[in-house]
Amino acid sequence: MRDNNTALLVSKEGRFELGFFTPTTSSSKNRYLGIRYNNIRGDQTVVWVANRCEPIKDSSGSLTIDSTGNLVLFTRQNNKRKLVWSTNSSKQAQKPFVQLLDNGNLVLRDENTTNYLWESFDYPTDTILPGMKLGWDLRRGLNRRLSSWKSSDDPCHGDFTYGIELDEPNHTYPQLFIRYGTTKFFREGPWNAISFSGTSNNKSISWHDSDYQFVHNNEEVYFSYNVKKNSNISRIVLGERVLEYKEWLEEKQVWNSYYTLPGDQCDYYGTCGANSQCLLNEVHTMFCKCLEGFKPKNQENWNAMNWSEGCVRNSTSFASCDDDHNKEKDLFLGFVNLKVPDSQYTWASKSVNLEECKAKCLTNCSCMAYSFTYSGLSEGPNGTDCVLWFGDLFDIRQPYYGGQHIYIRMPFPTIESSTF
Repeated sequence: MRDNNTALLVSKEGRFELGFFTPTTSSSKNRYLGIRYNNIRGDQTVVWVANRCEPIKDSSGSLTIDSTGNLVLFTRQNNKRKLVWSTNSSKQAQKPFVQLLDNGNLVLRDENTTNYLWESFDYPTDTILPGMKLGWDLRRGLNRRLSSWKSSDDPCHGDFTYGIELDEPNHTYPQLFIRYGTTKFFREGPWNAISFSGTSNNKSISWHDSDYQFVHNNEEVYFSYNVKKNSNISRIVLGERVLEYKEWLEEKQVWNSYYTLPGDQCDYYGTCGANSQCLLNEVHTMFCKCLEGFKPKNQENWNAMNWSEGCVRNSTSFASCDDDHNKEKDLFLGFVNLKVPDSQYTWASKSVNLEECKAKCLTNCSCMAYSFTYSGLSEGPNGTDCVLWFGDLFDIRQPYYGGQHIYIRMPFPTIESSTF
């Protein structure tokens, strides 16, 4: 199959096409192999790119299946064939067969089986389509995550990535992050059995003709979504500095951005530093507030609205750590409807009850907070688990939707009421 400006493959019902393309904003002749919508008249939106960092400089590209059963993309340079991209599957097919499915998944399989040897859904670019998994296959060590385009005319990896991150070593409390390089840029709170918690946007994908699915077990940790109406065309796309859920409006012939993340100033990771929460006033201007029992680390900078250094405890004395006979003297202040802190340093278990959860936190000097909430360890939508946080607490806010309860440790006698 050669580059001749026509689709190489079209899915059965005509929803998607595989073919060569040049980005619409590009002034170059660079050619890429990608998947686009076939049923949207005049729209050139690309949802997946094979050779995203290896452009073909002319129209000499050709796609074929080699002797090992892999799908391979070649170009010609100086009258010699040069390999540009390959599926590189370790499994060899007896009768290799390539197919573009109507969900946009390009698959390589044995002709007489439905088992995939390779699939494009395992190697996303900047887009999540309905039915695609974002996250981990722990059996294969495969991490499916998005990376933005470098620019509108260059599909190579940009500065932003989006994916599920696991706390080590137990993988107990997964979170979704957008990163700018290696820097945390935005965090969605942990899964709460309905959606990812602590969002700034009260529009949930699960409320808009779509359903979330989150799977968390010893083999896989991923989320995916499906549309309730098969005729709906939607995608989640990672751009520069923003993640958008988009739907195609047929009557207007445009993509409508249903919601974007980050959604407001408090969504940006760690805006208020450690042990502080980000709040919005009545005109949606952000400000930071130390958690009760904490004070600004640098009062002068804090007064100047430079909150990045965060807050420290008014007292560093913990009775339960100073004296084994006074373990019950430290107290916990309950906070309602918060985006719970970054769970990078957490421990979670489904085998303890609420009182045991509190006791476990009390006996560890590094434990700063606990919550008895959904972590995905317990089976069923109503399962609750004990989660402990260690060290400073980062990225807390009062969300519009999906906040959770958390109990933060206070040294006696910091507080006298609202304790647990």
